[in-house]
Amino acid sequence: MATLNTRAIEGSGTSEAEWLGWPELAHLPEITVSALVPDDRRAVVVAPHPDDEVLSVGGMLALLGRLQRTPLLIAVTDGTASHAGSVEWPPERLAVERPLESEAAWHALGFPGLQAMRLGLPDGGLHALQHRLTDRLITVLRPHDVVFTTWRLDGHPDHEATGQACAIAAQEVGARLVEVPVWAWHWAHPGDARLPWARAQRLMLDAQAQQRKQAAVQAFRSQLHGDASTGAGPILRDTTVARAARPFELVFA
Repeated sequence: MATLNTRAIEGSGTSEAEWLGWPELAHLPEITVSALVPDDRRAVVVAPHPDDEVLSVGGMLALLGRLQRTPLLIAVTDGTASHAGSVEWPPERLAVERPLESEAAWHALGFPGLQAMRLGLPDGGLHALQHRLTDRLITVLRPHDVVFTTWRLDGHPDHEATGQACAIAAQEVGARLVEVPVWAWHWAHPGDARLPWARAQRLMLDAQAQQRKQAAVQAFRSQLHGDASTGAGPILRDTTVARAARPFELVFA
C-alpha cells in the first residue's frame, strides 16, 4: 500500500492535457447512470468537504436530477479549515459561506432547495474521528443504497478517512460502495500503478451534464480565488477546475 508521502498534494499537479493524452483512459469501460444507480436504489453521496460532491460526481448528480431522482447528500464537514491563518476567510465566515456555496452548486446541478445532512465534524480532523463517522453512517445508510465517496487512497487525510468509514459502513448495512478519485488526479500520473484501474469505469456525460457540472464548480467562490490576506493561491487549482470539463467521470466500483 502506498504511503501518504508518495501521494503528496503539492504544486500544480499532473495537467489535464497529460491525462487526456493517455490513450488507455479512453479505453476504460463505460457505465450508464441507470446501471450505476438502478431505479430501485438510492444514491448517497458522502462528501468530506463542500465541493467534493461536485468535483467527484457532479455530472452524475446532474443526470440523476434529469431523471427526477433525488440523492441523499451527506456533508461530513463544513470545510472551515480551507484557509489556514486567513483574515479574509476565517473559520467563522467559511462555516456560513461554504454550505451556501454548496446549495448554489446543487441548484446549478438541477436540485433547487436540496438540503444536505450535515454531520458537523471538524475539517482536517476526520482521521481521529473515523470510528465516530462510521457509526453515524451505519445509522443512515440502508441496504441496497449506492454510496459514492472519495477514494480510500486519495491522498487527502479527510478524503481517506471518509472513504474508509463509508467502506466499513456500506459493508455493515449491505450497501454498494463506489469510490471516486479527486486529489489522485493531482499527484498520480497516467498509468500510475497505485490506482486500481481494474476497477475503473467511466460514466459518460452529455453536453448538458458537463455544463451543469462546470457551473456548479464555479459556485465555490471561496475556493476559486487567491487569498490577499495570506498570499495563498486558490484552493481549487486550475488543473482541478479543468478536470470538471471532462465528458466523463471515473469511478472505482
